[in-house]
Amino acid sequence: MEEISLGVPEPILERLPDDDESAAADMHKAVAGWEDQLNRVREEAADDREAAGRILEAIERFEERYETYDAFVPELRAWGQSPIYAIAWRTLYADVIAQLYDHDDLADHLDRERNARLVEDGIRLQDL
Repeated sequence: MEEISLGVPEPILERLPDDDESAAADMHKAVAGWEDQLNRVREEAADDREAAGRILEAIERFEERYETYDAFVPELRAWGQSPIYAIAWRTLYADVIAQLYDHDDLADHLDRERNARLVEDGIRLQDL
């Protein structure tokens, strides 16, 4: 499995307020940390399947965080607050997931692992 590389997309950074550079720095720091952790997981895993399983767990946490920030958007709007930071972080989580699936060899392993988990849970394709 190849090394994982992640980044913060420029369109996300462009949407942040110009007077606040700390949010962009926080995003860069977070993505660099995730990249380091995922590469460490990949290196320490006994095989590609184990690595894919642990990376899939991280993706599931990213999906949960995406949903959390997504729920903040209408709530912030209802209170008359700007949801720009919630939207930016929500979009960042979605983009990081997409970046992980853009790694060709990793995407194949992630798909296999996700399908294996569906079968282990007793869910069959006819149930979907």
